[in-house]
Amino acid sequence: MPHLLVVEDDPQLRAALVRALRDRGHAVATADTGMAGLDAAVTHRPDLVVLDLGLPDVDGGQVLRMLRAVSDVPVIVATARDDEPEIVAALEDGADDYLVKPFGSGQLEARIKAVLRRLGSGEPDEPEPPVRVGGLVVAPSAREVTLDGQPLELTPREFDLLCYLARRQGQVVSRRELLAEVWQQPLGGADKTVDVHLSWLRRKLGETAQRPRYLHTVRTVGVKLAAPETNAAPEADAVPDADPEQG
Repeated sequence: MPHLLVVEDDPQLRAALVRALRDRGHAVATADTGMAGLDAAVTHRPDLVVLDLGLPDVDGGQVLRMLRAVSDVPVIVATARDDEPEIVAALEDGADDYLVKPFGSGQLEARIKAVLRRLGSGEPDEPEPPVRVGGLVVAPSAREVTLDGQPLELTPREFDLLCYLARRQGQVVSRRELLAEVWQQPLGGADKTVDVHLSWLRRKLGETAQRPRYLHTVRTVGVKLAAPETNAAPEADAVPDADPEQG
């Protein structure tokens, strides 16, 4: 059971967060000031901290910097501040993710799981079984991929991207979601980043955007990974990938 620390001065929101997180199986401690939160994080060593920035005694950004000087505990900033400089500063100061209020408990839970999974924190999980998509087999725990029985050599980022899509096979995944979950860019970024990596993946899968086998672009929406027999014909609305070798 992951142990969380919620540092939030609003009593109603704090109670709501505690209730929602406990309902989802977490052990939750709280603090209503920055210094109390810092003390609790250092003393009790939770698996993850949910940190507000607008605290009554010390700004949450300063709390984050002080915490990072003594601890590498994962931190998700959860605040009403939505200015890009604030978000960039928090991420540069060591926040692992950034959520802007208001947000749903489901979104917070998903971010918590993603951060703990990415950093290898929390309770150890059973090895995740391989995901099969047609002749493509993705083994998340071993970080190995085979295509028609032959191993594929992927970069770490290419593997993360393919693995994320494989876990959601048949579903259309937006570029924004990929940037947030694979690149850990909560604000998103240049779509070209995703397009270039998709282009590289397609080459290694032996396909193109115009003649897809596994990776199918859905115009204005995103991309989905599906077995060839599920999408045997090229999609009419597929758009070309960005090609890093062309200007």
